[in-house]
Amino acid sequence: MPLNWGYILLIVISLIGLIVQGKLKSKFKKYGRIPLRAGYTGKEIAEMMLADHGIHDVKVISTPGALTDHYNPLKKTVNLSGPVYASDSVAAAAVAAHEVGHAVQHAVGYRWLKLRSALVPVVSFSSKIVMFVLILGILMIEAVPQLLLFGIILFALSVVFSFITLPVEYDASARAKRWLESRGLVTPEEKKGVADALKWAARTYVVAALSSLATLLYYLNIYNNRR
Repeated sequence: MPLNWGYILLIVISLIGLIVQGKLKSKFKKYGRIPLRAGYTGKEIAEMMLADHGIHDVKVISTPGALTDHYNPLKKTVNLSGPVYASDSVAAAAVAAHEVGHAVQHAVGYRWLKLRSALVPVVSFSSKIVMFVLILGILMIEAVPQLLLFGIILFALSVVFSFITLPVEYDASARAKRWLESRGLVTPEEKKGVADALKWAARTYVVAALSSLATLLYYLNIYNNRR
């Protein structure tokens, strides 16, 4: 049986992903214990940043869980997890400002966010059927190889989506850091903490993108070696 390098790469990246996730949790735990000298909570930071950018139609709300923070462009809400919403820590300031960074991207029509948003309906649909198509394609590879190829094309859409997400996330972090510094809300030491926390958060998206690419290579290898 031919060696599937995509499978080996997937295992390696998965292990790296576990390390990065562990590092991310430890970083947010560390900076979550350091109070922001300015004394503002994540909710207050988010509301201030929205106001400074002239965004008045986006609400800041609390959402259950940890590390579940996100911006919803359809409902126009900045959703902050409990530990971020009510906390006045360095980590809370970093996360809150980052999520508002996405709201700013939406308001100014940031091209990568627009492209990602355009792909959401397509990727959402393909994700519902892709695993079924891939599994069926592998089982029927000798009789109908085109079915697996179709599944690979569907999966490739999610890979593209993952890589488009990278500039969106990095740009949101850059906006967050610039605003926190220009507003004078972080000391030089707190600024380093914000940058460190956001750096590890961004790396989870890098690992996710590489993992999706490795998975795509795995299925391509199966297709190429079908005979």
